[in-house]
Amino acid sequence: MIDAWCNTTDVCGEKGLFLPFTDERGWNQSVRAALYFAGLIWSFFAVAIIADIFMCSIEVITSRTSKIKIATPEGKIEEVEIRIWNDTVANLTLMALGSSAPEIILSIIEIVGNGFRSGELGPSTIVGSAAFNLLVISAVCVVSIDGGEIRRIRMIKVFGVTASFSMFAYIWLYIVLQIISPNVVDVWEAVFTFMCFPLLVVTAYIIDKDFCGVKDVGDEDPETGLEDGGVSAYSNMTRSKFKEFSAYSNLTSSQAAKKKVADFMKEVGKHPDLDEETIAKLIAMEAAQHEHHSRAWYRVNATRGLTGGSKVQPIIDDHIKELYHKIKNNELAPIRPGTDLSKDKTLAVVEFVTASVAVFENEKKARVEIERYGLESNQVHVKYETVDGTATADEDYVPAKGTIVFEPGETTKYIDIEIIDDYEWEPDETFFVKLHLETKENTIIGRKTICEVTIINDDDPGKFEFAKNTHLVKESIGSVIITVNRVDGADGKAEVRWKARDIEAINGSDYIAPEEGGTLVFEHGEREKTIDIPIVDDQEYEKDESFELELFEPSLGAHLGRLKKTVVTIVNDDDYNGVLDRVVAITSINIDRLRIGNTSYTDQFRDALNVNGGDVENASLIDYVLHFITIYFKTIFAFVPPPNFLNSGGWICFVAALMMIAILTTFISDLASIFGCLVGIDDSITAITLVALGTSLPDTFASKTAAVNEKYADNSIGNITGSNSVNVFLGLGLPWLIATIYWSAKGDTFSVPAGSLAFSVAVYTICAIVCLSMLMVRRNMKLFGNAELGGPKWPRIGSAIFMVSLWVLYITLSILQVSLGWFQ
Repeated sequence: MIDAWCNTTDVCGEKGLFLPFTDERGWNQSVRAALYFAGLIWSFFAVAIIADIFMCSIEVITSRTSKIKIATPEGKIEEVEIRIWNDTVANLTLMALGSSAPEIILSIIEIVGNGFRSGELGPSTIVGSAAFNLLVISAVCVVSIDGGEIRRIRMIKVFGVTASFSMFAYIWLYIVLQIISPNVVDVWEAVFTFMCFPLLVVTAYIIDKDFCGVKDVGDEDPETGLEDGGVSAYSNMTRSKFKEFSAYSNLTSSQAAKKKVADFMKEVGKHPDLDEETIAKLIAMEAAQHEHHSRAWYRVNATRGLTGGSKVQPIIDDHIKELYHKIKNNELAPIRPGTDLSKDKTLAVVEFVTASVAVFENEKKARVEIERYGLESNQVHVKYETVDGTATADEDYVPAKGTIVFEPGETTKYIDIEIIDDYEWEPDETFFVKLHLETKENTIIGRKTICEVTIINDDDPGKFEFAKNTHLVKESIGSVIITVNRVDGADGKAEVRWKARDIEAINGSDYIAPEEGGTLVFEHGEREKTIDIPIVDDQEYEKDESFELELFEPSLGAHLGRLKKTVVTIVNDDDYNGVLDRVVAITSINIDRLRIGNTSYTDQFRDALNVNGGDVENASLIDYVLHFITIYFKTIFAFVPPPNFLNSGGWICFVAALMMIAILTTFISDLASIFGCLVGIDDSITAITLVALGTSLPDTFASKTAAVNEKYADNSIGNITGSNSVNVFLGLGLPWLIATIYWSAKGDTFSVPAGSLAFSVAVYTICAIVCLSMLMVRRNMKLFGNAELGGPKWPRIGSAIFMVSLWVLYITLSILQVSLGWFQ
């Protein structure tokens, strides 16, 4: 009996290159299959994490810039930055490699591991991944754009090239397998397949640069981000001059973004009631609207969302978003001295009396006052609702939502919100009350539509701290007002001392402050005091000068808070316009690139070992779960050199990550093959379903995010056809080239059984042609909104269902052909 067992062969175990590590012949088949399935799913998380690092290195490589000087139409010489890498070339080479590396390496490893004989897993994964990318991801992107919005492919000529090459790639694949030399791939066929890759890149680049014609003047350039006031400012150029200017189409978007942000800053400046932190968030949101995010940015963001890592997309509070949209749509009346919003009492104006109120926790009630002024003869209905800030509904306060009715003649109403006193010490917390106008006729909403309610801890004298750590002022401002806050309590009378210290600025010459400092006295319940420091304008040009203020010696029981010091920088009036450059620089695209790639091993390990990269406050429960699942791989891959290691420009990280992907892909190949064998599924079916889905999932979330956030559809679906082309030309062309040379040297031929692969390719090609035709129909028909993505609700949903049904048809026919021998 024992001899018989020892002589049995583990058929499934022989399918792996490295796995299994031990003799598994005595294991229960069901348990063994479950373990391999779990390992396969776990490995998909691992490949997503290392692909994240790989993408970061590619982003650093392709984001390199150089400075040149150009002459503007006005005759001025301007120094601008240009990207060294063209976007189209980057997307079709390194970006496509980063997105498709697991599939491409899987195909290479399978052939080499099989003794240079063709396998089913690699080629089928490439076809299955292409089908999922084009049919399912396109459907997700189409249906993601709601509200009647649309997204069109801007670089339609380049898309036409990549779509044509992707169709040719799979048609050529079928011709090689079934027509020219059935079941055999010759050396010239492999060489031609591989050489189609550089041919694709060169052709797409020529079309992108319009070397055979002239670009449409006035369109936004995808690499410069210039639009309207950018490229269109050059619309009076002659044809030859415009072609000369087009040579600089790699210009970065900082110049255009600066003007856009400047215009928005002027709008925000009409609302002096906004605090500086809110203004900073609003400006950052506006700058983000004009940034050109790369495919890698969206891929990295999606991967980190799937693994509980640090997000590269900032989290913005809902009330900040609402405020942003109101300012953009001119729905928030600007504050100008003397402005009469009621238009001589012909309109009723409704708003909060104050933009913020504070209440002690033990008072158990916050009262917010709403006023109506101007026209008082009509009835006004206004809705209100509470929104969480740092305070949480049902824990810190009782949420409220309802409608306030102003009868004719009524000018004041109150909202009472219950505060929950939990008798535990907590820091000061805030929530918001928002107003929405229900009555439209002869009624408008005023300036103060959001009221911030602060719940003050009532059992502590509190902490003293500056409101912000830096102040930037013009030399001619007269005086700077420094705010000191009392937080985490306001019980009783309390004092704190302050003193000014020179840095570059000199007391008495550049600013005036008492040598001995001063004392701020806070009465019971008082939460804010200010220090007024006169600034001396000497009418001379000087560089930026700074001095600092420090808080010290708080009264008994009180403490100093986090910001004990603040720095005041005095800027010469001639240089004050440079502040705008600093704001734009902070929110420029280069910051995003720094954020997605760590600069040191310390940062890398910190991100790996902490949920959400250490941003615990914004981490959700699912982030904790995903971080726990993936922390092992995060720690292992943290040893990969960071993108800026040794100032290599990302190349050391690129090579190291590629090697890691190769090792990991070997184990994925073993896990998939053994699992398929254990449950009786053919390798080709495992490839087009499980493996294709697992490797394409990050791309799905990346494309959806790009579809929602980008102005155009290029980063969401425009890159799919290029990636699918590269999959064939590199993923099959390279291993075929290696294998055909190997067998040719031995005087033999490289056998590639067509079988299910040729059928799968034929079905996919038909479905792909139908899908691409559907996208072009959507682009040219008003019924669909004349756009590839979005549009009217039901045509949009119908398009998505149709595309997904094509993928289901492809999977179904492929399974039937392999399992039952249909369509032979």
